[in-house]
Amino acid sequence: MKHKFQLDDIDWQILAELQKNGRITNVELAKRVGISAPPCLRRVRALEENGFIEGFHAALDRKLLGLGVTAFAMVGLVSQAESDLQAFTEQIRDMPQVIECYMLSGEIDFILKCTTTDLDSFQDFIINGLTAIPNVDSVKTSLAIKRCKANPGIDLDAAKKASKNH
Repeated sequence: MKHKFQLDDIDWQILAELQKNGRITNVELAKRVGISAPPCLRRVRALEENGFIEGFHAALDRKLLGLGVTAFAMVGLVSQAESDLQAFTEQIRDMPQVIECYMLSGEIDFILKCTTTDLDSFQDFIINGLTAIPNVDSVKTSLAIKRCKANPGIDLDAAKKASKNH
């Protein structure tokens, strides 16, 4: 996807610093990228307005907050018509147990990353929530045993190379 807004080296540095520490002050960010604070703030706002920065959030520990079960649900739909796909994604958006949802190609239509307090609540979510959605044909689940990697960031070096090729 090509944006009309072209990133320069300072923009890439800003993205890298914010990805490392979203709580960094504008003054410190400006110092790290080698510009003064006012233009740094303008650049951050421009990056947000142009969609390069989707938002800021705190990474929370699900287990400490009582959500000890992480599981994946692979969902197949009866129909893959655009209206049916849209209806399914709208229903999923309102389910707090679903923390990520991806539409896939291949045998499975969607994969959902879910969190619940325990296995009973996950089972209840599957039986009374997910399979109750119209057009759901099949649901296969897998419990996460252990998280082996969690990186909320992206590979900015690869992104920078890709942007130069477009």
